[in-house]
Amino acid sequence: MQKDGHFKIVAPASKSYLQRAMAIAALAKGTSVIKHISWSNDSRAAANIATNLGATLSESKNNLTVQSGGLLLKTDHFSAGEAGLSIRMFSPVVAMGNNKVVFTGEGSLLKRPVGLIADALTQLDAKVSTNNGLLPLTIKGPLKPGSVHIDGSLSSQLLTGLLITLPLLKGSSTIVVDNLKSKPYVDMTLSIMQHFGVSVENDDYRTFNIKGHQQYQATNYEVEGDWSGAAFFLVLGAINGSAEVINLNPASVQADRQIMEALEKAGAAIKFTDHSVMVKRKALNAFKFDATHCPDLFPPLACLASQCNGTSVIKGVSRLTHKESNRAKTIQQEFNKMGINIELKDDQMFVTGATSPTPCTIDSHNDHRIAMAGGIMNTICQTGTIHIHNKEAVNKSYPEFFVEMENGLVGVRLEVAPRLSHD
Repeated sequence: MQKDGHFKIVAPASKSYLQRAMAIAALAKGTSVIKHISWSNDSRAAANIATNLGATLSESKNNLTVQSGGLLLKTDHFSAGEAGLSIRMFSPVVAMGNNKVVFTGEGSLLKRPVGLIADALTQLDAKVSTNNGLLPLTIKGPLKPGSVHIDGSLSSQLLTGLLITLPLLKGSSTIVVDNLKSKPYVDMTLSIMQHFGVSVENDDYRTFNIKGHQQYQATNYEVEGDWSGAAFFLVLGAINGSAEVINLNPASVQADRQIMEALEKAGAAIKFTDHSVMVKRKALNAFKFDATHCPDLFPPLACLASQCNGTSVIKGVSRLTHKESNRAKTIQQEFNKMGINIELKDDQMFVTGATSPTPCTIDSHNDHRIAMAGGIMNTICQTGTIHIHNKEAVNKSYPEFFVEMENGLVGVRLEVAPRLSHD
């Protein structure tokens, strides 16, 4: 593949912000307008749930109008698709009602544990059962205000659901969190709640004191660009010429904005403007980076490290077990196919770089970020093509990823293998 390409793209809307905004707008009586939206499978799943909560959603010119009269469940069966955020965020919401509700999902979500959700809601007097710790999740409310103690070591998404829900109850509540990870996502949740008129007292991310009898106020909300998807293209610029991504907030609280720290450590040339980021390739050296609070960066970080001189060390492997795949082992397996040596030890990933990827066929394991990583690595494969089985996995978060790559990267065309017949 050709090197020294120049890539330019407008970042899609952050699905993390969009899903949270839809959930809160569905609980705010009145009409809210969510601006600058873009769709993915996860966002569609959240929109379907918001509709089933009683809201009416209509779209026009990248804006989403949400009309709500408050919580009014239209069904007793909800599906989160493959969206981990939706199952954890909306379970406390549906538990506010008196109805018995069954919550299920699809694909990899059926293998992801939900016992922590059941435990938290049970502490608040809901009646909850699971399928041996997995979906479906059966919930019978109503949820009552009180004290709840949760483990935040695997994900902050359940905390997001509790934070969004508990202010609406008729009394005050307290959430105590052990070993919270992904703190930037908590900041994101709190900022959106504040925008819609609800506040929470945060005591060092350990205790959250929540006054009851609050109500979300319908309002307009603009979704900022997505650093998660942009991270792949910024890495592409660092290893394959240059890239400019427009519609990024340099001061964003999104966890994946930390890709800039890794790029800086590796030695890439970086330029910020008010609404864009440009990255250019320079001599790249091995780096050390803690991705504990931004685990979704592991795939683009592996791409970056593969082109750095020396062995890079990325911390936070323990956060990857319950992703769409066992993501650490998947990265190791698929990058090894490309001739990139990756080793896992304790909570660290060691990537030995400065190697041109070998032509091969990799499998996304139905993991959207693995498919994206394969697309990035393909652009620097100098002696052939890296084929990607089940590239459609990108539909989960960024359906236009490969189209954007082909349209945005001058002089480089992508060849992608068809989906595996058994998928």
